[in-house]
Amino acid sequence: MLRYTVNRFLQAIPALIGVSVITFILLHVVPGTPAQVMLGQHYTAARAAALDHRLGLDKPLIVQYLVWVENLARWRLGYSYTYDLPVASLIALNLPHTLVLVGVSIMFAHLFAIGLGTLQGYYRNSVFDYIVTVVNYFFYAMPGFWFGIVLIEIFSIGLGIFPSGGITNPAAPVQTFGSYVAHLILPASALAVTSMAGWARYMRSTVIEATEQDYVRTARAKGLSEGRVMFIHVLRNSVLPLITLLGLSLPNLFAGALVTEDVFNYPGMGLLFWNASLERDYPVLLAIIMLLGAITIGGNFLADILYGLVDPRIQYG
Repeated sequence: MLRYTVNRFLQAIPALIGVSVITFILLHVVPGTPAQVMLGQHYTAARAAALDHRLGLDKPLIVQYLVWVENLARWRLGYSYTYDLPVASLIALNLPHTLVLVGVSIMFAHLFAIGLGTLQGYYRNSVFDYIVTVVNYFFYAMPGFWFGIVLIEIFSIGLGIFPSGGITNPAAPVQTFGSYVAHLILPASALAVTSMAGWARYMRSTVIEATEQDYVRTARAKGLSEGRVMFIHVLRNSVLPLITLLGLSLPNLFAGALVTEDVFNYPGMGLLFWNASLERDYPVLLAIIMLLGAITIGGNFLADILYGLVDPRIQYG
């Protein structure tokens, strides 16, 4: 297991280097510069040149990249052009909010996807299966930002049950845990429902495949109850592909969180990334993308570990 962990870590290094090179080049070749955004109406060629020199953006691109890599190796993420704060401080402030949002979304999306997918696989080709399939396709094809707007229209503006955005109530003298949860429900629901629809379809397919295996027929022939057959034999083996899918879906979940956080004005990494992209804030953008790359690789590694815990037949050499 230790050898496998070390090998996976070594394999992650070239991947992260590739992500850093491509990201660095793309950010610097797209139209617009930090000087244009920061100077605005006061932009002149002389002022832009002076600002680029102060920020180190007048050096050759390869030199800028090597300086950035050296600072990154020392955990110096740079200084934000827009917020005038260290990038590490901005990430420490916003990352916990996004982790809570994505974590809650993953938990509920998986619970409902496993439940619905198992029922669909067991009652396949029934009226229930057809209805849930139509509903799943509807939510799977629905744009996340549009679903977020619909939730705001219904539950915030129409019914007034949940707040429409933010993370706390600025008018409240004391912020409570209940207020935090209330602000989390709508963005977490928007992110969970659109993810759950696709995962439920995968779960349905794996349940149908598992119910046709010989070990399931043997279990039924031994007289085991249908509940024990489904939960012990079918469900345990059917959930394996969903674990792998979780690791591969982490980038999409964080990308979906970017849109969701913007719609709900939720102060997380997605909203920070969106604002930084508008301001051409290179240090913030680079740090977030590298963090997302590390999370993606870590998610795949976590999926492999969970795969082995669920299925003891899997050995790591």
